[in-house]
Parts: sequence; C-alpha cells; structure tokens
Amino acid sequence: MLFNSWEFWIFFAAVYGLYLLLDRRGQNILLLIASYFFYGSWNYKFLGLILASTIIDYYCGIRINEAADLKKRKVFLAISVCSNLAILGFFKYYSFFVDGIEKLIRASGYDPSLMHLNIVLPVGISFYTFQTMSYTIDIYRNKLQPTRNILNYALFVAFFPKLVAGPIERARTFLPQIEEKRIVRADRLLSGGYLVLWGLFKKVFIADNMMRYADAVFAGKNEPGLQVLFGLYAFAFQIYADFSGYTDIARGLARLMGFELSMNFNLPYFARNPREFWQRWHITLSTWLKDYVYIPLGGNRRGRFRTYLNLLITMALCGLWHGAAWHFVLWGVYQGVILSIHRFIDLNVRHPQFKLPRAFGAALNILKVIVFFHVTCLGWLLFRADSLNQIFAMTRSLALGFSLTYSVFQNTLIIAFFTWFLMLMQLIQYKKNNLEILLESNCGLQAMSYMYMLFGVFIFGAAATGNFIYFQF
Repeated sequence: MLFNSWEFWIFFAAVYGLYLLLDRRGQNILLLIASYFFYGSWNYKFLGLILASTIIDYYCGIRINEAADLKKRKVFLAISVCSNLAILGFFKYYSFFVDGIEKLIRASGYDPSLMHLNIVLPVGISFYTFQTMSYTIDIYRNKLQPTRNILNYALFVAFFPKLVAGPIERARTFLPQIEEKRIVRADRLLSGGYLVLWGLFKKVFIADNMMRYADAVFAGKNEPGLQVLFGLYAFAFQIYADFSGYTDIARGLARLMGFELSMNFNLPYFARNPREFWQRWHITLSTWLKDYVYIPLGGNRRGRFRTYLNLLITMALCGLWHGAAWHFVLWGVYQGVILSIHRFIDLNVRHPQFKLPRAFGAALNILKVIVFFHVTCLGWLLFRADSLNQIFAMTRSLALGFSLTYSVFQNTLIIAFFTWFLMLMQLIQYKKNNLEILLESNCGLQAMSYMYMLFGVFIFGAAATGNFIYFQF
C-alpha cells in the first residue's frame, strides 16, 4: 500500500476509527497488527525478516544491560550488529558483491551465473535495521535502558507511518511515546492534517511531474548543456519533493495518533555549504552516521588528515546505504570531498574581522545559496545517472554544450509551473524560521492554499506514478 493510493486511506480510516476507541495498550496492539499487515501487503514473506530482527535485538538489548562484565556486553552487541548487517548485506549487497568479483570467479574456472540468486530487496530494510542497531548500541553505551515489553519494542520497529522510508527514529525518543498515554488534541489534528496534505501535494503534484521531465533528459543521448541543467533542476525538485513529501505524510499520520516523529528535512536547498546541507537534508540519517560511524572512527579528534579520511569513509558508506551501485558510492565520495574542502577552507581561510553592511551580507548569502544549490545538483547527477559513461557525457555537455533554444524557455515554464508554490512557501518558511507558518496565517490565505493543494492532488493524483524514490533504498 502506498500513501498516495486509495487502498491506503481506506486502511488508515479503518485503523484510525478503531484507534480512537481503545485505551493505550489496545491502541499499541492494534497499531502493531496494522503495521505488520501494512508491511505484509508488500510481500508477506519478508515479515519473517522484520520479526527476526525485532526478536534478536530485543533479547540482545536485555542481555547487554544484564551482563556483569564488558566482554559479555560486547558479545551480545556483536550478535545484534552482525545479525542486522548480515540481513542487510545479503539482501541489499549480495548481487553487487557477486557482480564485482565476476571476473575473478571466471578466472577461477567457475560460472558466476550460478551465484546469482535474483534476490528481491525488502522495502524499508535499510531504515529498520538502522533503528534496531541504534537501540542495542545505545544500551551498550549506557544511554538507554532496554524495554521489557516486547510488544512495545516491536511497535517501535514496525510503526507503519515510518516503516518503509523513515524517519530513522531513536528508541530513547520514540519508545516513551509508545509507553505513555497519548492525547489526540484539536491543534494536533489540524497540524497533522496539514502535513499529510502538504506531503501528498509535494509527491503527486511536484515530484511525479518533475520525474517525467528528469527521466526524459536522463533517457536521452547527447543532450545539450542547458537541457541537462534543467534536467538536474527537475531531479533536484523531484527527489526533494518525493522524499520530504513521504516524511511529511508520515509525520502527519503519526501526529493524528498522538505521536511526534523526528523532523527529517529543514529547507535543505537554502543551505550555503555542505555542512549546513547535511544539517537540513535527511537529518535522521546524517545524525545516525555522525553518532554511529563518524565519531567512533575518531571524528575530528585525531588530526586534520584523519578528520578528512573519516568524512570520506562516512559519506562513502552513506552512498552505499542508498544503493548497491558504484554511482551511489561515487556520490557519497563526492559529498565527503566537498565536506572536506569546506572544512579545510573554514579552518585555513581568514574571515574578515569587520562587519559587512547588512545589504551586502544578505546578497552574499543569496549568492552562496545559489552556488551551493548548483554544487548539490552536480551531486544529483552522480546519484541519478545510470552509468559512469552517462556521468561523463552529461558533465561534458554541462561544460561545453550550452546553447539557447526555444525548448529552454519552455522547460523554464514547466518547472516554474509545478514548483512556484513550493518555492514561495519555503521562502516564507525560511524568512519566518517556521516550517508550519501556514497554520498561523489568516483563514483566507489558509483556505486558498489548501484549495490549491487539493486541486493539485486530485487533478494530478489519477496520473500518480506510485512508488516513492526512497522505497528502493
């Protein structure tokens, strides 16, 4: 079931109606059953994986906490982490590994085709394995006490709004919400409904229409430079509206039931540098990587060279987390390189000691946002491309193949038509430093905005493509 399908909304209406009638324990049992039904609707065979991960980490969490000596604690932590990585590695990276050593297999006299298993990637596996690993690691670090209620823990893992594409929740913030009584208030109903509508609008109206344009550019050959550039603009809006739209819907659904999920996006295209971008884009993943990869590697505590190396390793793993393909790894390395360059400049270039005039400072910030948006778009080329040859060809077009044509004007109008409302909303959100500023606006402005969003959802909803981009990760 997809958030942008009628089947899901029939399912949610039935679950929500029962939810409002039950006490907290009954609500938790209902939500767990509904979450397993929701996940099983994709492929019931993969329910065994999420159950196995849940049971292993629940048991290991308790044993880590009870273990009298450090050695036993490490053993149960290793069981938890290795089990999750084994599940993730087999289903997500087995074929990637076999393809990578195919020549070596042939040289050994074996037929590599016998090793291909046609493995289907379970949806959401990258998200829930990271959640369960953080649970046992936090217990090992004495930052969390394990829960003794396996139903509550199972719901933490499988809660259906966040199950397939996040946010990646931490047990220390989400488990207390499961264990405590939840109150559904009128203001939370209003804000939850707003998030759901805003997320659907971003997915159905913006992302799916930008996808058609971006796909056409990436499917073409020898596209002129401006055509490639506008294709990158389209993909930048597509992936942002698609993924943040999913997160908004997930947060809105959770809020309707009295839960609060973590914010995952905070106007990332207003970032002025790569460090700020990763504080605004996929926030729950970037903080997870910081806490469980970058800092354990040594962070910035072991000298400059080691800091740059740690950034490269962390972001390369970030790229690999997104998919079992070399262009994802290359995108991750690219992110690590620009983070390292920014850190080097920040530490070594002297900043002016005098205060810039306000107007000049504002203009400089706007310039930084525009420049870094294009740096981000270049990264999206690595992320979206189908092959290294396509990356080289499209980069060459960007560098050498610019020419003004009527199609450039046409493409500008197409992108502007589908994104103007998003850009206007986000400019206001940025200026007011409030992502839900619309809820504080006058009734007339709210009514017009909701009507426009409903129009976009219902008129373009019939042509919705279905899957969200991050379902494949």
